Amino acid sequence: MSDLQAPVFTDVLAARQRIAPYLPRTPLYSYGGLSDVLGTDVWVKHENHLPVGAFKVRGGVNLVAQLSAEERARGVVTASTGNHGQSIAYAARLFGVRAIVCVPEAANPVKLAAICGLGAEIVVDGRDFDEARDRCAQLAAEHGYRYIHSGDEPHLIAGVATATLELLEDEPGIDVIVVPIGGGSGAAGACIAANAVRAGIEVIGVQSDAAPAAYRSWKERRLIEDRMETFAEGLATRVAFELPQRIMWERLDDFVLVSDDQIRTAIVTMIETTRNLVEAAGAAPLAAAVSLRERLAGKRVALICSGGNISPAQLADALAAA
Repeated sequence: MSDLQAPVFTDVLAARQRIAPYLPRTPLYSYGGLSDVLGTDVWVKHENHLPVGAFKVRGGVNLVAQLSAEERARGVVTASTGNHGQSIAYAARLFGVRAIVCVPEAANPVKLAAICGLGAEIVVDGRDFDEARDRCAQLAAEHGYRYIHSGDEPHLIAGVATATLELLEDEPGIDVIVVPIGGGSGAAGACIAANAVRAGIEVIGVQSDAAPAAYRSWKERRLIEDRMETFAEGLATRVAFELPQRIMWERLDDFVLVSDDQIRTAIVTMIETTRNLVEAAGAAPLAAAVSLRERLAGKRVALICSGGNISPAQLADALAAA
């Protein structure tokens, strides 16, 4: 294990101050239709309303804002299936930093177009995220770029934790927060913020059973590599990340798997009930909540809608499966 230090709540508070000039507070809305589906009170934290349509930009701004002058001059490189890449591209543009994003061959075209539109350079390499990550590490070693890992970065985790801080300020009585997990930065941040705000808030993670590396790593308390066959790129990691896992091993209350078909159903339900576009990872918390319906009865539940960057093909697929 590395000597990376997990962020603490004071880091989350500092991150909120740091990102406030650049990012709006996102809304927390309750929906009668979702409450009917789950049989209890439900709120949605709309991270899809952020400038890049996803929660990760909180971490990107918090991290790039703290780069040294020397790191900014060198430029940054990262690997992404889309939302993390948009996050770093957005933050790099804010602070005048060159950004290179390595993406897998089947990356979401909506997210790729957004990354390009934000001024980052794209390198397409590899069958999946982890192969793109290998290329990213190679470029960093060859050219001296500042390599931004998509999970093992304390500043990213502190930044995305601000979403949960906002959520609990707006609705202090929340009992359960359900958050999607790919690399795990969002869930790790949610755990840090929730545990600090009020004891007893339950944080539940969800991942696709077609890409269960993070789930298995959490269950077995060791880093595991597994298959990656999900269409939900925001949940699509083949290798678990150390720092988010260490935080989740200590603080995450539960972790569930759902099928890709359950996620497709949740996409359609979210669109129908919230009138918001939602990507697969953003709908996964609803899929998990439906599977835990009896356990959640009588509790005040918040779903983290992590992003809305669904491609037309993915949307058509979900609607056809409904």
